[in-house]
Amino acid sequence: MHDYTQLRFELDGHVATLTLDAPPVNALTRTLNDELTLALDRISELDEIRAVVLTGAGRVFCAGADLKGRASVIKAPGDLPAHSRRTRECFHAIRECAKPVVCAVNGAALGSGLAMVASSDIVVVSDKAQLGLPEVDVGLLGGCSHAMRLFGHSRLRRMALTGFRVGGEELYRLGVAEACVPGPELLPLAMEIAQSIAAKSPVSTRMGKHTLNVIEDMSLRDGYRYEQDMTAQIGRTEDAREAQRAFAEKRAPVFVGR
Repeated sequence: MHDYTQLRFELDGHVATLTLDAPPVNALTRTLNDELTLALDRISELDEIRAVVLTGAGRVFCAGADLKGRASVIKAPGDLPAHSRRTRECFHAIRECAKPVVCAVNGAALGSGLAMVASSDIVVVSDKAQLGLPEVDVGLLGGCSHAMRLFGHSRLRRMALTGFRVGGEELYRLGVAEACVPGPELLPLAMEIAQSIAAKSPVSTRMGKHTLNVIEDMSLRDGYRYEQDMTAQIGRTEDAREAQRAFAEKRAPVFVGR
């Protein structure tokens, strides 16, 4: 789990922390893209990990696509579609990770960085955080589909068409983030939330995240029907029976993950 060069992996109990570490601004290089995708895929299949904290090293969460390195990966026909596929799969790896991802946004999260934030399950930000779509200034597009999950019509278009950035306190006011705190308090808060998730039945949180992903684009009728079917499946697990026994006996449950 530790064979990464631009990503730091730490395990504390049942919580894994992934720190983007590609100085100076954690731009999404091909290496970081591939390492983050690999780490999340690995975490999905490791029973000892029940939740993830995703953050950035230094003063920037992720400054976006690696424009300087773009020329080295797009040289021949077919390179651009392959690059685009790798990039979007990185974001899908966050959303589809079997374990809930708490995103601790320590600084600017721009373009690809914004897409990472939007692909996470729970977002907390520091007072130095910013979300933005700067692609308009370099003749590109990207991240608007993800930003639509966070922002309303006018704000999103202002961001996409002018490069306007939204700061941490405003992100909290808009309900994009769960909290906006001073920098030193950010990781402890993210870890507190992740540990709260990790204390629940890993079967319930895994199936719960999967269900939330599936029903997001369904109608109310179809979504709730699917949710009811998944609830029935969870109710047949050993962990569900243990949770009910512990509730009746007024004690903390002991989950086995099945």
